[in-house]
Amino acid sequence: MEKVSQRPLKPQTHSSDCEYMSDQVDVSARAAAIEYAIRDVVVPAVELEKQGHEIIRLNVGDPLAFDGLPTPRHMIDAYKEALDDQNNGYGPSYGLPELRQAIAMSETSKGWKCDQNDVYVTHGVTEALQLIFASFLESGDKVLAPGPHYPPYMAYPQMFGATTVEYRLDPTDGWRIDLDDIESKMDEHVRLLVLINPNNPTGNVATSKEIVNLISIAEKWPKCTIIADEIYDGLDFTGNLVSVASQSKITPVIVLNGVSKVYFAPGWRIGYMAWHDPSGILNLVRDGVERLLRSRLCASTPAQYGYLAGLMDDSEWLDGHRKRIKERLDYCTMRISEIDGLECEPPGGAFYLFVRITRNDLSIDDKKFVLDLLNEKHVLVVHGSGFSPEYGSGHFRMVCLPPVEILDEAFNRISDFLGG
Repeated sequence: MEKVSQRPLKPQTHSSDCEYMSDQVDVSARAAAIEYAIRDVVVPAVELEKQGHEIIRLNVGDPLAFDGLPTPRHMIDAYKEALDDQNNGYGPSYGLPELRQAIAMSETSKGWKCDQNDVYVTHGVTEALQLIFASFLESGDKVLAPGPHYPPYMAYPQMFGATTVEYRLDPTDGWRIDLDDIESKMDEHVRLLVLINPNNPTGNVATSKEIVNLISIAEKWPKCTIIADEIYDGLDFTGNLVSVASQSKITPVIVLNGVSKVYFAPGWRIGYMAWHDPSGILNLVRDGVERLLRSRLCASTPAQYGYLAGLMDDSEWLDGHRKRIKERLDYCTMRISEIDGLECEPPGGAFYLFVRITRNDLSIDDKKFVLDLLNEKHVLVVHGSGFSPEYGSGHFRMVCLPPVEILDEAFNRISDFLGG
């Protein structure tokens, strides 16, 4: 992400008929530097919709926006019951004890011993990241994150004076982790090493060997903690997904997960972080996280009861959701293979495709490509450089959640945009 060296001279106003005035309050450099490509591209799409155009939105990973992937009824009933019973007041700052216990049991089932006190419930994984960065990072520190990656891993560390350094995922080999690149970029300033598994936006699933090798690199740097973002773990189609915490005997691992993706309730905004600290070296940092958690009161109480029902009740319903997503992923992969000018590594998990633009006669400005596709054919995807200026350039990310008939129309338009 491009660094902001000074405050903008003419900030945007909220009113289109309001002229810039010299006494406008300056925006902070940290806020002006924030970019979130997934939603930033919505702005021109909304303008087209105001003009009467119907946009096929393939930009946001929200399964509730499409048919056939509803939030499970028993979770909704538990949420509603909490409201009916007036269980919607302030809750414990670290989360409901019964939910923390259920999460701990879930994590323990993945191969590592997780205690209820190791779990903190947050306003989605996004808040968990903000709390972690605020507690770990000082000026000059680094976060080493995969490229491409979910945008907040680039946006948030700079708010605390730190920088994000990207390590390479190989675009020609299923987006495999480039371990040599990680090794070359590790130093005493790297406080956090990030693994998103399955990855957003590429869909790659790290093998157990890759995870063990990544941990062995981190072990050489005593101040380094691993962030294991496993929010898509229930959407692994390889059968090879391994919990990072289950493989680490020395290096601390903070596992991130929540209700949004695998439990199909993104608007509930309930996530968690589970701390695996086998050497007991994170006590001071955890104290900082707990102070921040107390200062912001609590996560949504009734939504926590809904999530609890999801963890404790039967999960057979997920098989149907997973099957539908896999069918839609396979359909999208097939259609892309038939379009001259596009290529895609088959994903191992999640519900995205990270598509490479290969037409020789196109100037591979991925953001221009996305905006031209939106304006000419009214299909909304996200430019790859929004997920990594270096490793995402020349790509776009699309969501494969809509029913096949909608995806079919989207690909017809994309094919037509590329000249058939």
